[in-house]
Amino acid sequence: MSNVNRDRRVEGDWWQEAIPPNVHFGAGFYCESAQIFRKLRSHRDDAVSLGDYVSCYAGCSFAIGENGRCTVGDFTLMNGALVMAEELIEIGSYCLISWNVGIADSDFHPIDPAERRRDALALAPYYKERPPRPPIRTTPVRIGDNVWIGMNAVILKGVTIGDNSVVAAGSVVSKSVAANSVVAGNPAVLVKQL
Repeated sequence: MSNVNRDRRVEGDWWQEAIPPNVHFGAGFYCESAQIFRKLRSHRDDAVSLGDYVSCYAGCSFAIGENGRCTVGDFTLMNGALVMAEELIEIGSYCLISWNVGIADSDFHPIDPAERRRDALALAPYYKERPPRPPIRTTPVRIGDNVWIGMNAVILKGVTIGDNSVVAAGSVVSKSVAANSVVAGNPAVLVKQL
């Protein structure tokens, strides 16, 4: 059972659009509002794959780029997470992802000042001479099973978070986290092993 009907609309949703056809979800999927997919730009058939009994509350946002993809395992609860995938973000099963958590597989803008200026021109909607955007570096993010990510944490590109780990609220994770670890801080450091 799910609160999404046959035409991919969420029961009682204030958002007028249905869940996009390139979002796949398993049995028992709970979606508070289809607006969480409003930033989905991926052309892939498997842009977002959600396992069985995944819960996505209205504060979530799947900002998936043209070639991006995101997978979420069974029984994962996402309550206000921003998932920004230009390439790939994989989230395991039994995860708890809290409010205002940001997960990104890219910096989304160049580090080089000249390239960043060109990027600003390319992104200006009403600029008549828009150049193409400079290439953007991506590196997949992988979050293991049974991971708890606290409120306002940020998970940056290339990070792997091992199974059974905890990321404390407000942490900025820029390096991979071993399984069974608690990390905290900016930048996040190991607090203890579980």
